Amino acid sequence: MPRRARIERSTKETQIGLELDLDGAGERDLHTPVPFLSHMLDAFARHGLFDLTVRAAGDVEIDAHHTVEDVGLALGAAFQDALGDRAGLVRYGSATLPMDEVLVTAAVDFCGRAAFVWNVAGLDGKWVGGFDCELAKEFWAAFASRAACNLHVVVHHGGNAHHMIEAIFKACARACDAATRVDPRLAGAVPSTKGTLTR
Repeated sequence: MPRRARIERSTKETQIGLELDLDGAGERDLHTPVPFLSHMLDAFARHGLFDLTVRAAGDVEIDAHHTVEDVGLALGAAFQDALGDRAGLVRYGSATLPMDEVLVTAAVDFCGRAAFVWNVAGLDGKWVGGFDCELAKEFWAAFASRAACNLHVVVHHGGNAHHMIEAIFKACARACDAATRVDPRLAGAVPSTKGTLTR
């Protein structure tokens, strides 16, 4: 059964169309008015092997906040939809990876409950080009809320803001890839003592 989703989100602040295939090959077609966000989505799809299409427009003349947050909401909603009843799901995934001087761990549980922990120091007040680095937190908080997952992000050490955010997106990609795989040993069962991950 295909594990795909299409999300359309339109508000007075943003207009977003997003398509996701969890079982893709990392194909990407990304157009947002925030170049650094597009770069990070490219890294996420490539390293998670998710096929991802994003078309986004927003009120970036004010700032990029609404667009970045709303793309996070749409991506989280796409994961929620594509996972369906979560039968056979591995459910948990984590990845620790380096990027030059940076070391990041991301851990995710697609448990049907939203929780978000961001243990990241050193991004407040920094910019990468025209991108406010504090928006990385807003993106992943939005993702966790709509994907109904627990997401923990820890930067163990780092310095360069670009490297830190890129390592976070790559670690989240690898963690989400691991957690969204289907385990044939479960034979379609839901990996929960409750018998459900959607309520």
